[in-house]
Amino acid sequence: MPTVERAARTDAGLASELRFSVMRLRRRLAGERHPDNELSMNAMAVLGALYRNGDLTPSELAAHERVQPPSMTRTLACLDDGGHVVRRPHETDRRQVLVGLTDHGRATLLADRRRRDEWLALRLRDLTPDERAVLRAAAPILEKLSTS
Repeated sequence: MPTVERAARTDAGLASELRFSVMRLRRRLAGERHPDNELSMNAMAVLGALYRNGDLTPSELAAHERVQPPSMTRTLACLDDGGHVVRRPHETDRRQVLVGLTDHGRATLLADRRRRDEWLALRLRDLTPDERAVLRAAAPILEKLSTS
């Protein structure tokens, strides 16, 4: 059985190890969600996109989250029903609708992020300073991979 270090010596091995590790970490972080939060991970991703980018059209959100427009319509309906987002007319194009976060949506997102960040911060404390330095250097690279 090869070690992670051995498997990651090739680009194909590195890809496999990164995929496995990132997916496993994602599942662990999903399990650390705030207990009062009943929103799906997809709905939380939409709240996160609105938090980072400000108001967006449903089409922009669908493209950002790489989902089909009908899927985004269903997600937005759920978020709207729960009071997490608000829709308003576009300032310059009355055919468009902009979606923005409500205070409730922002509070839901931040409470959920805080809980998961606290869990991850505890795990990071178990690492050596050198290991944390490697992760600091890798964070922008992982972000680059996730958006390309």
